[in-house]
Amino acid sequence: MKGKSLKEIQDGIRQQEMTILQIVDYYLERIETSKALNIYVELFAEDAKAQAKVLDQKLQKGEPLGSLFGAVISIKDVICYKDHKVTAASKILDGFISQFTATALQRLLDEDAIVIGRTNCDEFAMGSSNENSVYGVTKNGVNPNRIAGGSSGGAAVSVQQDTCLVALGTDTGGSVRQPAAFNGVIGMKPSYGRISRYGVIAYGSSFDQIGVIGHDLEDVGQCIHLMS
Repeated sequence: MKGKSLKEIQDGIRQQEMTILQIVDYYLERIETSKALNIYVELFAEDAKAQAKVLDQKLQKGEPLGSLFGAVISIKDVICYKDHKVTAASKILDGFISQFTATALQRLLDEDAIVIGRTNCDEFAMGSSNENSVYGVTKNGVNPNRIAGGSSGGAAVSVQQDTCLVALGTDTGGSVRQPAAFNGVIGMKPSYGRISRYGVIAYGSSFDQIGVIGHDLEDVGQCIHLMS
């Protein structure tokens, strides 16, 4: 999917050049080949495949799909996803399973986005290098000898390495924009209050905001609009 926007992916799906399941499988292969960068702390492979199959069946039957069908996303390990672990990259929350889904994420799921996994970050989002995590350092996708930036370093590298279409991160004072810049991708922090923070393990509640990282500005803007 390298270099493809969501529109191009959806056009390919409609023209039967690819299936949503094949897209998920492609991203899982990309995750495997980039394991040395330590991007993901957990994959939701089986969930993602199951959701892809359901969407492919709907498409074959001519049933309506959400505006984000074909979009595979990653989520920073501070964003709650019901019945999935969330630890904020800390041993303190080891084994914790969320009982609800963050409002912003739910709005994307309602439009048929698929979550492929949760990405590494600085512990409790406190950092700017993604070196302070119980899961270890996330390396820069451009140059592994340099830091990925943080605290959403895993999110930025997940996009840079083409392991997902877009990534959700959180930004207190640069934690989406800075790692995006370090990895040569687009990172946007919306104005404070535009997007619900319900379901986010915040560093600073009066500053934090969910942001989006991607390759294509329209994809980033669409996600922000849908989450608002």
